[in-house]
Amino acid sequence: MIPLFSVDQIRYIDKKAVESLGFEGSILMENASINIYNAILENFEFLTRENVIGIICGRGNNGGDGFAVARHFANNGFIVKVLYLYELQKLSNDALFNFNIITNKEHYKESILLKKYQKGNDIHFIDDATIVLDAMLGSGFSGELKEPYKSIVSYINNNDFVRVAVDVPTGLNPDTGYGDPVFNSDLTITLGELKKGLFYGEGYAHSGKVVKGDIGINNKLFDQFEVEDYVIEPEDVAFNLPEKRKDIHKYSAGKVLSIAGSAGFPGAALLTAFSALKSGAGASVLAFPVSAREMLNTTYPELVYELYNDECSGYLTSTSIEQLKERILWADCIAVGPGIGREEATIDAIKLLLKKNISSRIVIDADAIFALAKIGYSKTNLKNCVLTPHLGEFASLINTTVDELKKDLLKIGKSFAQENKCHLLLKGPRSIIFNPAGEAFINSTGNPGMAKFGTGDVLTGMIAGFISQYGEIENGLITSLYLHSLTGDLLKEKYSEYGFTAVQLIEGIPDSINFLRNSIA
Repeated sequence: MIPLFSVDQIRYIDKKAVESLGFEGSILMENASINIYNAILENFEFLTRENVIGIICGRGNNGGDGFAVARHFANNGFIVKVLYLYELQKLSNDALFNFNIITNKEHYKESILLKKYQKGNDIHFIDDATIVLDAMLGSGFSGELKEPYKSIVSYINNNDFVRVAVDVPTGLNPDTGYGDPVFNSDLTITLGELKKGLFYGEGYAHSGKVVKGDIGINNKLFDQFEVEDYVIEPEDVAFNLPEKRKDIHKYSAGKVLSIAGSAGFPGAALLTAFSALKSGAGASVLAFPVSAREMLNTTYPELVYELYNDECSGYLTSTSIEQLKERILWADCIAVGPGIGREEATIDAIKLLLKKNISSRIVIDADAIFALAKIGYSKTNLKNCVLTPHLGEFASLINTTVDELKKDLLKIGKSFAQENKCHLLLKGPRSIIFNPAGEAFINSTGNPGMAKFGTGDVLTGMIAGFISQYGEIENGLITSLYLHSLTGDLLKEKYSEYGFTAVQLIEGIPDSINFLRNSIA
């Protein structure tokens, strides 16, 4: 796991380095600027001395980093244009120190061109730049982005520049991952340690590639903090796949019951149940209404069907749950929700299933989450449950809006999982797992091609399949989420982000496991 830190934690270490370890702030800034310069050259190999470097500097230490970076580019033969936003008396001490260096006419008269921003048209000063470096606000920002930052960010985002952010893209809250608007960076060079807000929400959407810039502080100083936010790494899955012992048999390899599908949505049921098998579960049983059995094709002959009497309704009812009692007790993990529909009788059936408070682990997805919202999650015992909503479903479940949810996603997700003693997998461009202990695990794989019918049903089946093998929830969640998205990434390489389907995701699960094993061997 890659640990992520809050702004307060990183500032504490910076302050300790200055006050206790004898570092000067200017030394830390110099170390940062050298690393920023090197990171830009390493990541944009097309750069030549013919390319103009544009830098926009604020008044704080982020701006000071920008002034110092300008010097390194100029020293190496580049033409640099620096647009600074504040009068000199408003600059921080270290920012002013570096500003004064680059105003030395003898050394930088022709290589560093400076302009004070006074009105909107001044932004055109950097129009001929190939790269624009955002050194405006950094990690100290929170709240609403105001002028002139708002107009500057909009202009840079909507024009053909290569964009690089120093520490944090302007407009982004590095703790909450929220901002509107946000500097849309191609590369973010974050300083000291990795900030949590860069890896989800608007941070993920606008940070581009994130690399860490060394400022000369021993990273072991961060070991003193209790970390609760992480990014999932390949090793977390590859070295922790469920063991396949020599004496294993189909009923000891994981038993999954999928209560899924209805007369209107048979495909979701098949995708869910078969995904559990392709993830390694030994037995996968699909509970389905008997009146709609002709809708189940024979694509997956390995599946076992538990056909319940639905009284010709075509959907799940409370009576169905009573009929499934033995299978419910048999299963190591139950997946419920994909394609079951939203009939009142089906909502009552979900209420009955959860009311029994059985010891089996339950993955609650799709229409079952809708049912839970109608029932009231606070009235339900969700222990041993995994909820897998996307942002819209989760907002409806907790009676808020998606916009409000985005403003502090980690805090809200953690509170829900802790208060309800459950696991929450919040699906999105960067899906996040929340556990009852208050930890968050951010996925690091996936692509836009997975935003398609059926892919969520595949994930639900994979979660149930891996949980049934591990015998516990957290490892099953981490493994299934990572592999699901990794499979999508491998399919993207072959079919582009337009051309693969949920069925291909299922078929690709074994390939992604082998790819993962081979890539870190």
